[in-house]
Amino acid sequence: MDAAEPFMDVAHLGHVEWLAPKPKERLAFFRGVLGMSVSSQKGDSVFLRGRNDYERFSLQLTAAKTSGLGHAAFRTRSPLALARRLEALRADGVEIAVTEESFGHGASHRFRDPDGHVVELYDDTEWYEAPPERRPALRNQAERYPTRGVNVRRLDHYKCLAVDVAACREFFQRNLGLRCTERFVFDNGIEMGMWLTASNKSYDMAYGREANGVHGRLHHNTFALDSREAIFQVADTLLEAGIAIENRPHKHPIQLSFFLYAMEPGGNRVEFAYSGARLVLVPDWKTITWSKAERNKGQAWGLQLSERFRIHPSPPLPGKNK
Repeated sequence: MDAAEPFMDVAHLGHVEWLAPKPKERLAFFRGVLGMSVSSQKGDSVFLRGRNDYERFSLQLTAAKTSGLGHAAFRTRSPLALARRLEALRADGVEIAVTEESFGHGASHRFRDPDGHVVELYDDTEWYEAPPERRPALRNQAERYPTRGVNVRRLDHYKCLAVDVAACREFFQRNLGLRCTERFVFDNGIEMGMWLTASNKSYDMAYGREANGVHGRLHHNTFALDSREAIFQVADTLLEAGIAIENRPHKHPIQLSFFLYAMEPGGNRVEFAYSGARLVLVPDWKTITWSKAERNKGQAWGLQLSERFRIHPSPPLPGKNK
């Protein structure tokens, strides 16, 4: 399943684009509750960043009629690394659309994974320079602490659904060199979930199995916080903002993250997570495969995720999960 000679041409997840209605309510949520800062606004899109995101933005909110993923973008380690990945994709028969310049970074190269999700690769980027009123006291911080909402630290990962999870995993391993740290396989051999990393983080992206045969749907996007205590502060902040908590704080067995889930006003799911700084430093990491029986035990402390968690990706099915 894993490549004999690993290559790490992809550096990390750079940003995601979310599609959703209710632009004013969404912006208020991400600024006031998450504590993100607006980098720019162009057309129907607003570009935001967490306080320790080094690039101009990590989240693009684009007005649309329904919720969902516009695209997910990965930065490569160098121009040569980008060229190698594009060559590999084209050799694999993948069609690539090129835009010479995008907000916050240079040329973008977009393509679709086997399930239809739009993925972007880029290399040249614009580092964030805090304006005088936002400059931090310490030079190794991107900007000063926002003291607004829960003050999310950075974009961490995203999760999509796929009709064929294994095909997507193999696609990203073969073409981008992502490593599979963990996966979930039913007794009949069907792959139900996979977690991939481009770096030494435990994962940058995850895919779960789509039960309805619909392609290209998003499950959630995750922002990192500083501690477990910060997750409890999220719960208090959501309570004060009148936003329902979908899944209260507890711990995932896969990847060991301590988490809380809520729905943003536009209909996409947001995860707030603290991973405990779990890193994968082993160069020959062996993928951990979980069985159906192990996953059916629930979360690490025996709790179960809500039914809504399983049946409400975005966009919702017509007439359902609104």
